[in-house]
Amino acid sequence: MEPRLSDLSSRLAILRYWPRLRQAGVLRADLLAGLTGAVVVVPQGVAFATLAGMPPEYGLYTAIVPCIIAALLGSSRLMISGPANAISLTTMALVAPLALPGSPDYVRLVITLTFMVGAAQLLLGLCRAGKLVDRVPHAVVVGFTVGAAVLIMNSQLAPLLGMEIQRGLKPLANLGAVSAAWHTVDLHSILVSFVTLAVIVLWRPFNKMVPGTLVAVVVASLAALLLEVLFEGAAGIRRIDALPGGLPPLSMPDLSWETLHALLLPAATMTLLALTEATAIARAIALRSGDVLHSTQEFIGQGAANVAGAFFSCYPASGSFNRSGLNVISGGQTPMSAVFAGVLLIGILAAIAPLASYLPVPAIAALLMAVAWGLINVPEIRNIWSEHPRQRAEMLVTMIATVSLSLEIAILLGLAVAGAVRLFDRRRGRAPAAAGRDAH
Repeated sequence: MEPRLSDLSSRLAILRYWPRLRQAGVLRADLLAGLTGAVVVVPQGVAFATLAGMPPEYGLYTAIVPCIIAALLGSSRLMISGPANAISLTTMALVAPLALPGSPDYVRLVITLTFMVGAAQLLLGLCRAGKLVDRVPHAVVVGFTVGAAVLIMNSQLAPLLGMEIQRGLKPLANLGAVSAAWHTVDLHSILVSFVTLAVIVLWRPFNKMVPGTLVAVVVASLAALLLEVLFEGAAGIRRIDALPGGLPPLSMPDLSWETLHALLLPAATMTLLALTEATAIARAIALRSGDVLHSTQEFIGQGAANVAGAFFSCYPASGSFNRSGLNVISGGQTPMSAVFAGVLLIGILAAIAPLASYLPVPAIAALLMAVAWGLINVPEIRNIWSEHPRQRAEMLVTMIATVSLSLEIAILLGLAVAGAVRLFDRRRGRAPAAAGRDAH
């Protein structure tokens, strides 16, 4: 049973686990876990911002303020919030039709979207709608995730190959554009991409010590420098721009009627997706650790994180699968590990910002390819296909619509199919009983 609003303060994870911080070694464990998370999010944040169509530094900004606020006000003890793969992809899919990705207008719209999503999440939390996301069928989430993985791979195919083609194309159109521009493929960029993927795969046994994604981008950057020394043509390998160091700059959402109206449907879609992802991650961690998760309080934490993020140059944030899992593995004990991760990232960003210009774009593309591949849960797909045949249609419809149509339509179609299947099942189940009563 969800807590009453008057009881919500007692449900804050930071307050529930505050006494644990007095135990020997807990604060040190949180500090080390936070440091690990802050280091790892540097390449991931840049990659996810690229996926969202935002300038690279915005991915790091999104890993600071929302991470801290969600930890302080949410319900999950160990979940890390910030930039996430599916959320980043959805951001570009929803806003790209309205403005050119990376442009000032695009950034303005995304900042406003962040505010709208946060306000909606807060409203749902205050209305005690924490069980809302439980009604989203699991098969719809699986189908959407697979479709999102395909779209991520599609968006990074050209950067992986060192090609310059139009952004935002659907998979078939994108494959056609890549085929037409095949003569522009850069072999040096392909080699950097291959090195990145190879390091990620080969480093898996050592991920608990040092995350493979971090090692991969460092090795890829060194490989790109070596190629430039050895081969004159390698100078064409694209790099990201230098990152600004220091605190996230202040920003202001555009609350004009025209902007709010244009973003109404995208905000509704993003709110549902972000809450579904965050709650799923928080629930999985709570089950593993034996904690109690209060969904309504998590709604409030996520909402406050996004509302605050809109004033600190953040795009929509949610729970992060990768960073939350790493936080658990790294020995995080309380929400302070997430607070440390956000605070320490500010210092790390100030220290390494100039070095970001050495980071090759093909390495970021390869990193996102690996992330996309990790989203495809083959055992779960097989389980739905073999054990739950009635859910096949909603999974397939959502997946196909995600790849071929807009993401908001894909989720609505998936929900509609799921509702139709369940309605059909209920009616078919009641019919014999009604007939039996009549006969009697």
